[in-house]
Amino acid sequence: MPEQKHIADTDIQQIIGWILRLGVIISMGVVFVGGCVYLYRHGYETVHYGEFVGIPGFVHSASGIWHGIITFRGRAIIQAGIILLIATPVIRILFSAIGFVLEKDWLYTGITLLVLFIIVASALTGHAG
Repeated sequence: MPEQKHIADTDIQQIIGWILRLGVIISMGVVFVGGCVYLYRHGYETVHYGEFVGIPGFVHSASGIWHGIITFRGRAIIQAGIILLIATPVIRILFSAIGFVLEKDWLYTGITLLVLFIIVASALTGHAG
């Protein structure tokens, strides 16, 4: 019988570390590209401080952000990078739960899934913990 390779705790920790690093690097790159696009398109405009102009409505929904990315709008690309940055620790928690399942540590799996549920519910409802 061939010997099965078991995933060690250190392997899972290294994967989680790479997920965090790549998430931050990718989101930083997306925000940088979005900033460059925004400055290219709007860098010459004069700012009028007499009136407040908020964030445009298209960056408030996922479909608006997606459409903004496709049409190469800087603010939408920046918003996508920020969403990637926020999603990075959530993905880390998800991979932690997978690691605990592989280790058959059901107590920590339950705690991790509870934390993941609280974070997702808070994000979707707008209410904190």
